Amino acid sequence: MLSFANLLDLAGIERSAVRLLRHQDNRHTGFLSPYALWRDHRDQFEAYQATQAIGDAARLRAPYWASFVGVPGRETLFVGLYSAELVGLLPADRTHPVTGGVEEAGSCNLYKLEQLPELANFAGRLWIEWGSGYRSWIQRGDSVPKPILELRRNLGEDPFPGFQALILNLSEIETIPPTWAAALATTRGIYLLTCPRTREQYVGMASGIDGFLGRWREYFANGHGGNVGLKSRDPSDYQVSILETVGTGATLADLAAIEVHWKHKLQSREMGLNRN
Repeated sequence: MLSFANLLDLAGIERSAVRLLRHQDNRHTGFLSPYALWRDHRDQFEAYQATQAIGDAARLRAPYWASFVGVPGRETLFVGLYSAELVGLLPADRTHPVTGGVEEAGSCNLYKLEQLPELANFAGRLWIEWGSGYRSWIQRGDSVPKPILELRRNLGEDPFPGFQALILNLSEIETIPPTWAAALATTRGIYLLTCPRTREQYVGMASGIDGFLGRWREYFANGHGGNVGLKSRDPSDYQVSILETVGTGATLADLAAIEVHWKHKLQSREMGLNRN
């Protein structure tokens, strides 16, 4: 099977001179994930990967970095090959691109990164299998080869599957393509949350100005969205889907009636997490 290491060979780059970095930061609650930064705010992504923990300096000591981003449910995407040079400690406080908090001066190392033309035509199109060791997000280019899973013809996003076919996990909500987010933000209706651990379900109503997207982001941010039944359970990566959409003329009373109908139909009070 063709691997990423084979691409390094074809590009004439020594495998041992490359460090593979897989960016997937779970601290992005309320902000953008590394994948979403790379897709929509490339300058912020570059700033994100330019600072690294002081303790990782030895593992990162290599002339080249091959950068990847983890995409929930869709494996690992190659986003570019960079030359990497350690500059020193971060000279001044800055806002962390992913967490939104303060990254203090001297708290991490700053690197000078320049994207190289080698393998640039694969960036955003090449998907690999990283393997089970996700905690080991820095790996050597001459270690275990990373099998290539897919090479897409064009750089671009998947088409929106439609409201009835859409199924996501909450962990994916900040990585969906902008066109998907726009469709969900402008549509109201009734949705279903399903817990993969307890196998319980919850029927809810998206009635705010940001539609389904805004409501699901609330769950992603705090794990329960203010619902009593969900608060009684440990946080979970709920699966979300849409049961019914409504037109712009639907009132809150209309939505509430449709929600009650689905609660009866799915028995989500008797065998689920609805408490009213």
